[in-house]
Amino acid sequence: MELQVTWFVLVAVLLTGYAVLDGFDLGVGVLYPIMGRNSGQQSMLRASIGRHWDGNELWLAAGLGAMYIAFPALSSLTFSGFLIPLALALGGLLLRAVAAVLLRRGQAHHVMWDAVFSLGSLLPAALLGLLLGNVVLGVPLDAGGDYAGSPWGVLDPFALLVGFTGLVMLMTQGAAWAAYRTEGQLRLKAVVARSGLHWLFLVSLAGLTVYSVFAIPERMENVLDRPTGWLCLALVVGGIVGVRLCGRGWSDGRAFLASSSTVAGLIGLAATGNYPQLVPARGTPPETALTIANASAPEQTLTVMLIVACVGVPLVLGYTVYAHRALGGKVGLPAAGH
Repeated sequence: MELQVTWFVLVAVLLTGYAVLDGFDLGVGVLYPIMGRNSGQQSMLRASIGRHWDGNELWLAAGLGAMYIAFPALSSLTFSGFLIPLALALGGLLLRAVAAVLLRRGQAHHVMWDAVFSLGSLLPAALLGLLLGNVVLGVPLDAGGDYAGSPWGVLDPFALLVGFTGLVMLMTQGAAWAAYRTEGQLRLKAVVARSGLHWLFLVSLAGLTVYSVFAIPERMENVLDRPTGWLCLALVVGGIVGVRLCGRGWSDGRAFLASSSTVAGLIGLAATGNYPQLVPARGTPPETALTIANASAPEQTLTVMLIVACVGVPLVLGYTVYAHRALGGKVGLPAAGH
């Protein structure tokens, strides 16, 4: 069981890293048509994230790879119930990358590709939150771990609220990053967007918290009964306070770190509330739930892949740290076209 717990934590850490790092990429992309009112500002926004997103998406590849290797039973749920939203989310990431390349090369129809770039950011930012909401709420499962609900079952009101809250959270993260990495008029726009979106996020989070008391009381109890739950709550509250305090001055870097703390804390709360379940059963017998025990790979596989992870994860982390240090600094207009 120790191996299963280790892999549960590892997958949670990798997906949290993705939410924090690629979260600001997606947030900037969603805000792109709002904050980038001319070609210079649009180029600055793309340049501020274009240096980092390939490395950031390594965390998604690593997280999904680790999840399906360690808990292969999740693949049946993915292909039977989550295929359409997951395919749309991954398709959005592909569209965003294609649009960014064409815009950087100065291709024609830039208005269309600007829209594609923003849409390619909006799809994963919204749909990944929707999927997380379903994972926390639980889904109807049969004895084989396949989705047993209707095709529209993933659009549960609770999951939709999680998706909306997650979208606003990533938009706040994106505005915080833009304020940190840009300058001039664009930075001022980002500061205003960061403040306004953060208030909207707080309202949505408050509503989600109240809803959760009635919709998922067992997961809420798990959070309050476990030390990791209190640690994650501290990250969320500290991050919220930090964004408000740092946002009053010129501490844009600290405001971004505080926003990142909120993102990490909320993902941690979801993992803490679900453990030891990967996906709770909703409307079907409890024994159909996918847990770290009944959904995991054989121990030999977990052991071998843990050795690989001990090498690979530090490399991904080291590359991320190096990239952010080497490519740090403000993005100005002279660098906008590069």
